[in-house]
Amino acid sequence: MRITELLHEVNRATGFAAAFTNLRTGESCANENALLAAILADGTNLGLARMADASQGITRDQLVWTADAYIRPETYQAALARIIDAQHRLPIATLWGGGTTSSSDGQFFRSGKRGNVAGEVNARYGVDPGFSFYTHVSDQHGPFHVQVISAATHEAPYVLDGLLHHGTSLKIDTHYVDTGGVSDHVFILCALLGFRFCPRLRDFPDRKLASVEPPGSYKELLPLLGRRIKVDVIREHWDEVVRLVASLKTGAVAPSTMLKKLAAYERQNQLDLALQELGRIERTFFMLDWLESPDLRRRCHAGLNKGEQRHALAQAICTFRQGRIADRGAEAQEYRASGLNLLIAAIVYWNSTYMPDAIAHLRAKGEVVSDELLAHTSPVGWEHIGLSGDFLWERAASVPVGRRPLNLERQRRVA
Repeated sequence: MRITELLHEVNRATGFAAAFTNLRTGESCANENALLAAILADGTNLGLARMADASQGITRDQLVWTADAYIRPETYQAALARIIDAQHRLPIATLWGGGTTSSSDGQFFRSGKRGNVAGEVNARYGVDPGFSFYTHVSDQHGPFHVQVISAATHEAPYVLDGLLHHGTSLKIDTHYVDTGGVSDHVFILCALLGFRFCPRLRDFPDRKLASVEPPGSYKELLPLLGRRIKVDVIREHWDEVVRLVASLKTGAVAPSTMLKKLAAYERQNQLDLALQELGRIERTFFMLDWLESPDLRRRCHAGLNKGEQRHALAQAICTFRQGRIADRGAEAQEYRASGLNLLIAAIVYWNSTYMPDAIAHLRAKGEVVSDELLAHTSPVGWEHIGLSGDFLWERAASVPVGRRPLNLERQRRVA
């Protein structure tokens, strides 16, 4: 299966290319091959010039004009939403989840140059400049949101961006992150916005529980308790907390922008202190649930593993230029991240449409294939997909519409 053919088939099924509208006229792109080639150039990190050299029937001028006229952050988001919603409607997707839980994590990409987002030095990734693609993945394996962030920054402010502004039909109520996405502010804001925040805490034994009463009132628990909750600060600034949550809910301000501004004036800002105290209360409730519920711990690990599968596929796709993102500007870096995410979503959707055929074939042969076992399968596979080589767009567009046959009884020879 060629990636060119896969993109055409997914577009026929979902119509995601129609979401790329002309900035001036609002019309969809008439040159479908050029549009898909421009998306593939972003996702594979090949670039427009090299994509034109590797493509048949598409010139560099066509790619540049198409990218300038049709590809923008909002059109990428709208196209991604069409694929995610289409995959969410497939019956097999319900085996992996109901589209109600998600996870998010950052993936580091090295930069060929030092730019606006690429950090100089950070403790985790060394001295090479680079940045992270911070991605939200649903329990059905669909990557429904992506952002470019500095590799040296804290991931927690960006958790709510993907939950509130993804533009899909997913109804997320529970979200998993690892330690990098945790802060007391995110704990309380998720709770007030209607999300259950479930992080996997690496430093769990070092974190203290919070209490409203003086810690001395609980002598048996004293080693586990931190300082007392400042209830007076919460009461005094509760109205401001409610207004902040309403602003985030309506989209008047991006959560990451507000959280970073509050953190910049932590000592002077009493609203930041009130959020922190409320977050300590919410974190205490979560830590008690985590200790008492093995099922919660298993669900969190399973959710984060789906994000790791997505990272492995991203590394397989974004291979050109040794996987280094050479673009300096933040907008160009966003295009690279969005193109990569859309390609992953297209592969997940295509695999999800053909896995039922394989299941039906196995059951027709008399094999027992239970839904309980199918819940542990994944549509994030790419061994059967050719991701590089010459891109024959005209041949891919001319492939007849219809279902492909399964690869059965293939003979493998070892030299």
